[in-house]
Amino acid sequence: LFQPTCDDMKKSELIFTPNHDNRIRYITGSHNLDSLPDINLPEVAFIGRSNVGKSSLIKALFRKVPDIAVKVSKKPGHTRVLQFFQVGKYLNLVDMPGYGYNMPEHYEECVESYIQNRRQLLRLFLLIDASTGITKTDEIGLDMLGEYPKPFTIVLTKIDKVGYSQIIKNVMSVVNEINNGFNNTACFKQPFLVSSVSKQGIPLLQSFIAYTTVTL
Repeated sequence: LFQPTCDDMKKSELIFTPNHDNRIRYITGSHNLDSLPDINLPEVAFIGRSNVGKSSLIKALFRKVPDIAVKVSKKPGHTRVLQFFQVGKYLNLVDMPGYGYNMPEHYEECVESYIQNRRQLLRLFLLIDASTGITKTDEIGLDMLGEYPKPFTIVLTKIDKVGYSQIIKNVMSVVNEINNGFNNTACFKQPFLVSSVSKQGIPLLQSFIAYTTVTL
């Protein structure tokens, strides 16, 4: 299990805190490999079905950067291209278009090509709604990531919207899927639980992102 110390979590929080030596900013949007930003930093990317809360989660990770341009919408499929954010000298975060309802026509060219070919991409985070658990649409993401050797981690979002018993049920379902549902050693065995509203789980996820990409 990933169990950082309090000091580790404080160091990780500083990575996501802007200052004159640590500029955190939106870089660009891209819909194909030719227009990806040429920045030699490790990258992590967030993937999931439409309206699972990818943009809201990134905004929560950047909660100490109030002026950063993270667009959040209640309309499914709001993110149409890869959205790149630079975290100082440390890493890039990528908000990916959602699959399923209102999925962009260029999804395969945009997302799957990025996953297959982006050498800086170190880890994917597959987001699943904690109030619903794994749906048929989520199985699309699991099957897709199962085809690639890229390491990925499952994150359950919106835990503020569901009771503890339902969270436990859906977490156990996810754990069962990780252990038995598919043969993919690239999947990290520990799911993360977060709320973009209450900020529960955000410091732990920040610490894991730092652990994945940064030598502290």
